[in-house]
Amino acid sequence: MLFDSSIRKELARSFGATLLVLVTVVMTMMLIRMLGQAAKGVISPSDVLLVMGFTVIGYLPMILTLCLFIAMVGTLSRMYRDSEMAIWMSSGQGLGSLLRPFLRFAWPIVAAVAGLALVAWPWSNQQVLQLRAQFEQRSDLDRIAPGEFQESSDGSRVFFIDKDSVSQEAARNVFVVESRDNRQFVTSAQSAQVEQHGGQRFVVLHHGQRVESDFQTGNTKLTQFESYRIQLRADEDAIAQFSTRAIPSWQLWDATEPTHRAELAWRLSLPLQGLSLIFLALALTRVNPRVGKSSSLLLALLVFIVYYNLLNTGQSWVAAGRVGMPGFLLALHGSALLLGCGGLLLRHHQYQLPWYRLRLLLQLRTRRAAA
Repeated sequence: MLFDSSIRKELARSFGATLLVLVTVVMTMMLIRMLGQAAKGVISPSDVLLVMGFTVIGYLPMILTLCLFIAMVGTLSRMYRDSEMAIWMSSGQGLGSLLRPFLRFAWPIVAAVAGLALVAWPWSNQQVLQLRAQFEQRSDLDRIAPGEFQESSDGSRVFFIDKDSVSQEAARNVFVVESRDNRQFVTSAQSAQVEQHGGQRFVVLHHGQRVESDFQTGNTKLTQFESYRIQLRADEDAIAQFSTRAIPSWQLWDATEPTHRAELAWRLSLPLQGLSLIFLALALTRVNPRVGKSSSLLLALLVFIVYYNLLNTGQSWVAAGRVGMPGFLLALHGSALLLGCGGLLLRHHQYQLPWYRLRLLLQLRTRRAAA
């Protein structure tokens, strides 16, 4: 009981500290990224914090899995470094006895990773795509800011209106540059206003001119007008096209498209990865006195990065139709679990040998005498 409780308490402390650091780093990186997207006009500046929150929620499964792996490797490294493992093993607690407290501590986290990957991941992506779609599908008129050059949603128009605007529905000194079909249209007017006719929105320009330039022929056409009406698109009726990441998991079960099967395989892989990393942490963690204290953590990061890259590579193979989803899950996670279990059994039986336990006792006594 003392053995299990002491290990689980140390795992909890290490996991909490690692989670706090990683969440802070990820939120900082996401904030910088969201501010850049807001500056480019991809998302609304008022939705930066909201989009950042949804994005962090979507990345929580990967963050929790990495925190769990780092906590286990860090705890084992500390126990080896402080000769605590020598004490436990000399008292009859082999390396395999660590599996029980590790599993008791990790199963709620693995369950949370499964729930986040299957439910929170598509929901957060759907919310982010909805916010982006609402911002991108605004009419070009809503994008116009007095005194600033603004680009349309499709990048084909540039607008400018005078700062001394009458209201949100009317403006003075309007300037519009439009490019399409190898032609450029430059329209200017002294005033403009928005009108509603039959449920449609129109922009009516007054007292202006329109210059049409053909890049192929080099001809230029000048047209002056007293009143010019332009119909605006009904963007409020447009429907956002969500990507595969935003599809709920229950809809992916019956899907036959390779991209949908690949997305489902990726979501199912996250909790399986967390389970496999428990055995890999026990099998791979070693402490060498000649190497720095951070060597075990560097090894943990390297193993996690390789594992995660293999997961993403397998997802692309499933999406391309090169392998099936069951074969990918069995090959990747089965191999990782087999490697972890094999290494754990090998080291457990090695540590249980009488000569090895005697060696640990001698090393412990030598260190105490030197201290």
